[in-house]
Amino acid sequence: MILPIYLYGQPVLRKATEEVVEGELNLKQLIADMWETLAAAEGCGLAAPQVGLSKRLFIVDGNELAEDYPECKDFKKVFINPEIIEESEETISFAEGCLSLPGISENVVRPRTITIKYQDADFQEHTETLTDFAARIVLHEYDHLEAHVFTDRISPIRRQFCKNKLGNIAKGKTAARYKTKR
Repeated sequence: MILPIYLYGQPVLRKATEEVVEGELNLKQLIADMWETLAAAEGCGLAAPQVGLSKRLFIVDGNELAEDYPECKDFKKVFINPEIIEESEETISFAEGCLSLPGISENVVRPRTITIKYQDADFQEHTETLTDFAARIVLHEYDHLEAHVFTDRISPIRRQFCKNKLGNIAKGKTAARYKTKR
């Protein structure tokens, strides 16, 4: 089932998330619904707060980007209860957008390499080191679990330039090509 994507201004996007406990949710169905929602919105990542749940869960699918970003080939994963355990000092700036902030794109500086510890959909633990665009996708989604959106990471002057667009999204004056919740 395609779920509505919660847009900027919805309180759930600014709420601290809770760990996912095995057996507490219909997790398989939730993840299947999130995959369907992500595909319909043509995104590369989706976090639980974006579908109205304050849980530490996100999904990523970088396959569509693999031609330009080889590190994204076969990069389709579920991250449950993730924890960033290391970030490189080397950073890279790149334009980001967000399904919860339609129509806004800004350059965001992020670490080039990260190491993340997480559980998969079967609650098996993993630790991985990711670089470049794969790291960026994960960091962007991880921010949603920490009650942040990407515009929190841009300069104050760029944030000021986005202020009217963000206000319009929060007021329901911005259209998206996918199902949303205002």
